[in-house]
This record gives sequence, C-alpha cells and structure tokens, in this order.
Amino acid sequence: MKRPYLVNFSAISSESTISIRSSVTDSYTPIIEKRFRKKNNATTPMQSIGLISADDYRLRIIGYNQDQEQIYNKEFDSDSFGTFDIKIPRYIIEHEIKKIQIFETSYHYGLELLLGSFIPYIIHDDKKIIISDFDKTLVDTKYSSPRELYYSLNRPLSYFPSIQNSLNIFYKYTKTNFQPFILSASPHFYENAIRDWLYQNKIYAGNIFLKDYRNFFSLTQGILSPKDLKEQGFYKLNQLVNILLMTKMPKELVLMGDSFESDEFVYLVLAAILLNKVGPWQIWKDIKSDHRFNFTTKQDFQFLTKFYQLGELVKGKEIDLKIYIRCRENNIEEAKQKSYEYPLLNELKKHVEFYLA
Repeated sequence: MKRPYLVNFSAISSESTISIRSSVTDSYTPIIEKRFRKKNNATTPMQSIGLISADDYRLRIIGYNQDQEQIYNKEFDSDSFGTFDIKIPRYIIEHEIKKIQIFETSYHYGLELLLGSFIPYIIHDDKKIIISDFDKTLVDTKYSSPRELYYSLNRPLSYFPSIQNSLNIFYKYTKTNFQPFILSASPHFYENAIRDWLYQNKIYAGNIFLKDYRNFFSLTQGILSPKDLKEQGFYKLNQLVNILLMTKMPKELVLMGDSFESDEFVYLVLAAILLNKVGPWQIWKDIKSDHRFNFTTKQDFQFLTKFYQLGELVKGKEIDLKIYIRCRENNIEEAKQKSYEYPLLNELKKHVEFYLA
C-alpha cells in the first residue's frame, strides 16, 4: 500500500514555541516491511532507500490540551521535497498544547490521512543539551570504498564496532539530565537503522538530524549543493544552528565529534558566537569562503539570517560549553597541536577535550 508517512520527525517544545521539522514520503518503508520480517531483525539502510523520492504535501496540525480538547488547527504546505519547518505556539489562551495530531490533506482529494499522534519533546527549564555526531563518533562506520559502501547499505549498523569511550561520555551526561540530540551526515533514509542502533545501545534520543539527499537532485530547490556531498562543514553548522534555534539556547551544551572531518572546526566556529566572542557578521565574513564551508550564494543568503537569530538568542547569556573530539591513537597529538588560520578559534580550543577511541 502506498500512502504518506512522516520521516525524520521532530517536535520540540521550548519556552513559548513548538518547533516541528519533518519530511513526508509516500514510498514503501520498513513501517510496512517489518510485518514480513523476523522479529528483532535490525533495519538496514537499504530497506529505506525508497525515501529518496520527493513530492509536495499539505499537513493539518491539530493541537490538544491536557483535557484532550482541541485548541489549535492549521494547515501548512511543504517545499517540493515534502519537507516542513514549522513553528506553532505552545500556549493558546493560557492552555498548553500537550499533544498534536498530524493529517495529510492533499494526497487523496477529500480525505485526511492520519500520519500520527505525538507528544512534543519538552526542553527542561535548566536546558542542558548534548549533541553528538554519529559516524566515527559513536560508531566506527566506513564508507571509503565501494565494498564498504555496499556493506553500510545492506547491513545493520551493529555490523560496525561501537566506540565505547564515546558511549561512556554520552552516558555520563544523559545520566545527569542532559537531553540528547543526534546529528549525522548520513542520508535521511538511514533514520530507521540509526534508531535501531541507538535503542540497542540504550540511547533514547528521539531527535535525529540527517542529511536530506534529495537536495542534490534539484538545481533550483533545496539548500544543499553537490559540494556538500563531500564537505560536511556547512551541513553540520546549519543543523547545529537549527537545533539551538529550536531549543531556544541551552544553559549547558556538550558537543561530541571526531577528528576525521571538520567537526572540531565547525564546533569552534559555533563557540565563537555562543560565547559572545565575536558578532555574527564578523565570524561569517572570516569563514564563509573557507574550504570547509565554501558557501554558495543561496547558502550565504539563507544562513546569515540564521546566524543573526542565533546571535540575538545568546546576547546577555552565559553558556557552559564543552567540546569532545574523538581521535585515534596515531593522531591525537596532531589534533591537539593543530592550529587554524583564525586566531580566535585557536584561543577557543581550551574548551576542547581530545580522547582516544
């Protein structure tokens, strides 16, 4: 059966706003396939490859208060990829939205198809957030050769070794009430495979941010460009800012990444804004042409606005920031000694702790 489904869904309730980000697809997904597979079999990315298709959709979002009374009802249109980035009020005339129902209203004329009922993820008042990269930070995935890519698509992520030192750090913070987010440059159709792995490892992070590969098949739509297939800098910085805008800025923030790509550089650029070391325009002017970002004109226009929004959020606030970077034994000293052409980022390395896998 073909019908719309929600994928990569997040609904985050913070301060006076509920931020909803998701995509919709009508392709076959493991939601259906699981009926025909053995129980407890982990999902492979290939089983969700159908999510590469794209179309536009319309969603009706209905909000209910604690007494199950409807207090909100509004429709929203997607972009051409079926993606939504929505903000709705958390309170309607002093009543808090406790549950939302989502219907697709354009797929079949005259029918409203229920896509799910959800309780928004509430960001606690003390706002302690941990954001971790996935590949090569929590799991030692390998995609460098065609054979490795084939295995990554056709085997569960449990096929790759877990990185126990990273997991120990992650557990240390979640046990002290840090709320977890997972950020990965893996394709968006890896979501079910990643969720399986997280649950197997007792990581209950409902908010997973993945790279929507449908961007690369359109010349006019989407914010990612072909250069972002290889370089992860812009994608990761953009998603980090999205998370912080959705959560309305934590008081304590932990970032976890690895030394194999651009994680440390991206985190330090973000730290420059969060710690009020420099204004958004100044850091933007310095780094926008850096090879780790190399912004397109469209990215430049869209992302500078987000940077200013982030700058406004942190004004007058003090943030406790900690950055962890996973290294292999043969490159930890190199990572510690590495310097950047931007003096401010070298100064901010005092917030970074390097550790061995």
